Amino acid sequence: MAADGGWADRNTHHWDDWSLPFLLEAKAGCSVSLVVPARNEAATVGDVVTRVREALVDTVSLLDEIVVIDSDSTDATYDVATDAGAVVHRASEIRPDLGWVPGKGEAMWKSLFVTKGEVIVFMDADLLDWDTHFVPGLLGPLLTRPEVQLVKGFYERPFLPAGAEARAERASKGETAVPFEGGRVTELVARPLIRLLFPELGGLHQPLAGEWAIRRSLFETLHVPTGYAVELAGLVDTVRAHGLDALAQVDLGTRAHRHQSLRDLSGMATQILAAALARAGVPTSSEQVVEPERPPAVSV
Repeated sequence: MAADGGWADRNTHHWDDWSLPFLLEAKAGCSVSLVVPARNEAATVGDVVTRVREALVDTVSLLDEIVVIDSDSTDATYDVATDAGAVVHRASEIRPDLGWVPGKGEAMWKSLFVTKGEVIVFMDADLLDWDTHFVPGLLGPLLTRPEVQLVKGFYERPFLPAGAEARAERASKGETAVPFEGGRVTELVARPLIRLLFPELGGLHQPLAGEWAIRRSLFETLHVPTGYAVELAGLVDTVRAHGLDALAQVDLGTRAHRHQSLRDLSGMATQILAAALARAGVPTSSEQVVEPERPPAVSV
């Protein structure tokens, strides 16, 4: 299926297209959960939870709950998130009868059993340069357009050099980030895959964005990869089930986070490749690189 040339015009928004009072009125009768999957993010998860809670729970009631899913952290993520005001669950302790595997997608799938929102907003726990407008921006299409089922955020992603020495070197030159150089797996793996295998998704700026929102009624019907392929798989499966206009994207401005090593990114890229090829009907040579997928939550 070729890309719909008018899709971007119809379904691309900016975070300030809706005012908070307007969204609060549109939200009437709908419950919203913010889910933050986290693994060893004690340094940043407290700020994420605190700022969102103060702006969107304590000041206005745009969110009904903030839930952190702790995925096998070995640091103080659980305690920091709890102290910041989130409801925190360890992924391994949610529905123990279903077992547990480590992974971002697993944490997100498990969140369906401990949240109540009809709409679920996902945010990464490692955000460094961001603002609370991310949440209302993602909610805008879902609260105002009933045909929209899933909303992806996109943003300028500066590359923050990893390691104290690298950061110090750039700071000595008056440089703190490299604009538009973040999202290495997105640009080198996901977007080329989409152009080749799923061209209908070509209008999406950042298909792997960790900031996205979805209707519970959809998410609980999807097969969910337990690792990093959860975002791409969700997009492909949503369009196949509901058509391209079930997707929308929102410009959230600027977002920076802690970048991973190339070794870690290689594993992420392999998972995304395997999930994409499976959905395109292309067999892979080894089952070892294919992450397990959870069945639709409604089935268990």
